[in-house]
Amino acid sequence: MQTMINSVIPPGYWPLAGNFGLNTNLLETNLINLGVVLSLLVYFGKGVLSNLLNNRKQTILSTIRDAEERYKEATDKLGQARIRLQRAKVKADEIRVNGLSQMEREKQELIHVADEDSKRLEDSKNATIRFEEQRAIEQVRQQVSCLALERASEALNSRLNGELHSRMIDYHIGLLRAMESTTD
Repeated sequence: MQTMINSVIPPGYWPLAGNFGLNTNLLETNLINLGVVLSLLVYFGKGVLSNLLNNRKQTILSTIRDAEERYKEATDKLGQARIRLQRAKVKADEIRVNGLSQMEREKQELIHVADEDSKRLEDSKNATIRFEEQRAIEQVRQQVSCLALERASEALNSRLNGELHSRMIDYHIGLLRAMESTTD
């Protein structure tokens, strides 16, 4: 391995190269090499690593801010949705109450109309009954009048003779003359 190092870096190239050598013992050099590599990484990679960490930090912060904004928007939308839900519930209750009151009003109105129709039918029935009673009474009166006239006519015809008939005529003529003289 020494020959390989000498072929890459000739010993006369650096004045101190003779004093400076590489230890090829793996157990001794591993910690030193690891320390050198880590220091080189820290020295050269510090900027890159800090840039990467800063970029990652900014990305995480912006993601957190976006999440917080989305959370705030979602919370606002949830609040608005709850308000709309409450309004819808109130409106539904109003509609239900209005529907029930309108149903009650229509029920009362139908009952009132039915009562009025019943009264009209009762009045019509009573008027029809009175009319039929009057007609029946009138028919009975006519029949009674006809029978009375027939009996009176039969009684007059059976009792009335020529002499009584002329006395009745004379009596009525006298009455008419008396009425005529009082009016003049």
